[in-house]
Amino acid sequence: MTKPIVLIAEELSPATIDALGPDFEVRHVDGADRGQLLPALADADAVLIRSATKIDAEALAAARRLKVVARAGVGLDTVDGPAATRAGVMVVNAPTSNITSAAELAVGLLLATARNIAPASEALKGGAWKRSKYAGVELLEKKAGIVGFGRIGQLVAERLKGFGMEILAYDPYVSAQRAGQLGARLVTLDELLAESDFISVHLPKTPETLGLIGKDALAKVKPSVRIVNAARGGIVDEDALAEALRDGRVAGAGIDVFATEPMTESPLFEFESVVVTPHLGASTEEAQEKAGVAVARSVRLALGGDLVPDAVNVSGGAVPEEVRPGIDLVERLGRIFTAVAGSVPVQLDIEARGEITEHDVSIWKLSALKGLFRDLTENPVTYVNAPLLAEQRGVEARLLTDPNAQDFRNVTTLRGTLADGTTVSVAGTLTGPRMVQKVVGVNGFDLEIPLSQHMAFFTYTDRPGIVGTVGRLLGDADVNIGAMQVARDEKGGKALVGLTVDSAIPVDVVTAIAKEIDAEVRVVDLVD
Repeated sequence: MTKPIVLIAEELSPATIDALGPDFEVRHVDGADRGQLLPALADADAVLIRSATKIDAEALAAARRLKVVARAGVGLDTVDGPAATRAGVMVVNAPTSNITSAAELAVGLLLATARNIAPASEALKGGAWKRSKYAGVELLEKKAGIVGFGRIGQLVAERLKGFGMEILAYDPYVSAQRAGQLGARLVTLDELLAESDFISVHLPKTPETLGLIGKDALAKVKPSVRIVNAARGGIVDEDALAEALRDGRVAGAGIDVFATEPMTESPLFEFESVVVTPHLGASTEEAQEKAGVAVARSVRLALGGDLVPDAVNVSGGAVPEEVRPGIDLVERLGRIFTAVAGSVPVQLDIEARGEITEHDVSIWKLSALKGLFRDLTENPVTYVNAPLLAEQRGVEARLLTDPNAQDFRNVTTLRGTLADGTTVSVAGTLTGPRMVQKVVGVNGFDLEIPLSQHMAFFTYTDRPGIVGTVGRLLGDADVNIGAMQVARDEKGGKALVGLTVDSAIPVDVVTAIAKEIDAEVRVVDLVD
């Protein structure tokens, strides 16, 4: 059996390879060299990158088999997320792998700026003993302003509290109560700028945060302030900061990230009061190993067909173990729904009933949409692009839950309204210790037949002889029936035959059955 191909485009820790395990064919390529990268992506199922490899629309177009892009780090600036989503490619990163390393570097830069460590070191190495020139300031009882009070900002605050600092925090997504629980006082950005003796930036790079600490912001700070940015380049306007330093409106800075990288020439480099490092936030042995191992595990999950908690372009998160057996069932119900309906609905309800609703079953909504479009497009349908396909085709989907189920411990029903107002429904469940997948309802008819690769449903007017006719026509075509059940709303009313067969029913046989018993026939082929 051919192993999935995992392409490693940059140097990663040996622990990353170990975490992938023996189930994949691992190949290596220089991801910064497009001439090497694009051909290598052609048959790759997954690619692992860091910050030098760009996975853009061109790269995704070259990677027809690609299922997952894994970034061994936090940022995703080099991955075209929208293009990946359209292609159904999962994008994962390691969001917590470097938070300790990044926080510790920010504190290190802050200390270095407070005590002039870098210029004093350089002077002494050059033969100059300048104790008075490089006198610094203490942290005790100073105010530290944390701009962005997420995981890294909180770790920085925790460490700076150990120096006896007062913590101010600005973050529009954090409540004052939560900040208070973490020992910080939540303030506005203007208040933070005006009061802080040290400012440390810990925001993601977005259109809203780009240039946030710029000319206007720097006009509001104390002249004794020292500013640290170990988050993302461009959040602190480097030219504006250099001007403020030159004018004596800022005392110093510690900068690890730049708007353009690599950066080897900057107006900030002329100041002794500025400590600079070449984007070292995640550059510790521990962070690199954590990141590599985390994304390797995500690749294993993704290539195994599972939802990945660290996928940035898939909603859902971790899936409870109790919910996992139902994922495939619900996806198959989606495929059956499309076959029975003959089109996609404008409104689809995924109704989960029973004990299973004690757990988070939100993954079932994605599974249903994945199944709904599975047989309608030549391109792969995944957890990633299924919601996008639903949006493009005007399908509104919602998940409904109810702890009460009548006939089974758990039952899931897909109920949809078509464009002409017709309602279609398909229900299924898992039974017994072996979790056998069964269809237990179609368009209001109750039945119980196991799911099979080949199934068919005949709706007709109830009368004698129908089952025999269907059996004869299938037998004449050498199609063997595995299971069959008849359901009806009332004697002489509408009836439904549901059956499983061992092989696909030829089109001419389907036509003959429909004509002879005057039935609406829907054939379902669940072949992968």
